[in-house]
Amino acid sequence: MKISTKGRYALRLMIDLAENSTGDPISLKDVAKRQGISDKYLEQIISILNKAGFVKSIRGAQGGYLLRKAPENYTVGMILRLTEGSLAPVACLEDDAMGCERKDMCVTVMVYKKINDAINDVVDNITLQDLVDWQSEKNGSYII
Repeated sequence: MKISTKGRYALRLMIDLAENSTGDPISLKDVAKRQGISDKYLEQIISILNKAGFVKSIRGAQGGYLLRKAPENYTVGMILRLTEGSLAPVACLEDDAMGCERKDMCVTVMVYKKINDAINDVVDNITLQDLVDWQSEKNGSYII
């Protein structure tokens, strides 16, 4: 499994919205500037996040975007599955997978299942708030 720029940028966008939240909408141009990402590409990503109800769009001159929920209510898995689709390493483990004719005699599926379980355990147990906190620590502004 390889996470595309869409998934990586969606995480960066959500982190940026969480870090810079003051209650006022945050413009996509500001996010693009801070993150070094094309605002056109961010428009595509924010559209996906908006349709899914992850962010709230405010129109107008002072408009922009806000998270709909607190950062601790989003997991990395939620964001990546929205932008990437399935995170399963092989098709036979996807939720909507068609039955595999080799399923009963396939031992490699056990390896893929363990990989899938490990991926899900990681992405479903790291919140957006965790990422914000880790970013704070990395920037040296973490206060104990």
